[in-house]
Amino acid sequence: PAVQEVPDEPITSMSILNAKSPESFRKYRDLGLVKKGDSLVSNKVTPMSYGYIEDKDILKSMVVWEIIDMNDKLNQPFYHNEDGLVSKNKSLYQVLFDAINDGKIKEVYDDEMFMTRLSPDAIQARIKNAVLSDAGINKMNENGGKLTEEEQKEFTNVYETKTENVKVLKIKGMWYIDRRDSQMKYRLLGIAAMGQDPATMGQYGPDGQPLASKDELIDLFWVYYPDAREVLANTIVFNSKNLASDISFDDILNARRFSTVIYKSNNGLGNGVIKDYIPRDADAQLEESERIKAQILQMENDMWNY
Repeated sequence: PAVQEVPDEPITSMSILNAKSPESFRKYRDLGLVKKGDSLVSNKVTPMSYGYIEDKDILKSMVVWEIIDMNDKLNQPFYHNEDGLVSKNKSLYQVLFDAINDGKIKEVYDDEMFMTRLSPDAIQARIKNAVLSDAGINKMNENGGKLTEEEQKEFTNVYETKTENVKVLKIKGMWYIDRRDSQMKYRLLGIAAMGQDPATMGQYGPDGQPLASKDELIDLFWVYYPDAREVLANTIVFNSKNLASDISFDDILNARRFSTVIYKSNNGLGNGVIKDYIPRDADAQLEESERIKAQILQMENDMWNY
């Protein structure tokens, strides 16, 4: 039977309860447009500007690198994915990944120093790896080094780092004392997603053991955070207590509503990576992380000592 076309009508509310069709609801919600009377009004949010900071107004500062483990209950909103209809919630990794591919986020780099830019194609190559199986290699040898398109699909295994596999984030930020406000402040500078390296998935060493380990993660990409604020300010975070909540990723990241472990700081000890100057001792590494947190708090206390 012929499929009846649903009229593409603008939505008058961002709630699915008032939608006339799922298709038009998704379309105009993604565009951020709501019908008000006879006009379409943008529902996009512009994040509040950080403002300009004079160099002389920074009395003291410290740059720290932290790990956000999304297995921690407090950090689970960063990992949560919804059905895309009742709620549009996506994991933070998926939001960043989609925005990079759509060209909405352009400041994407290879590492935390923000030196080498990454294109969307380079990121795709980093998260996906196609490997010809042993059966495919044998078949290719039998056919004189060639495979048909159907045989390539049949004998090629594709390994990919997907959203559900990205459970660790890294952030880089600066704690500083603003002399004008006499306050300790935090400014997020970069955010990264970590996942398994697809290049080692499905690969085995001479001993027959898999090369990839679930505990061995690589940085998939680093995003310069100020460039991602507009996207994150318009992306709502899952709130188990209130699905109608309008808290955005930009809100909770700037408010530091998450649990972290410091793994690096610019403290003058080599490159500052804790596991490098305190090797093979997990308890001591956690103690060092807590010591750095206490040092940051002490910066603010010292401000009031004369």
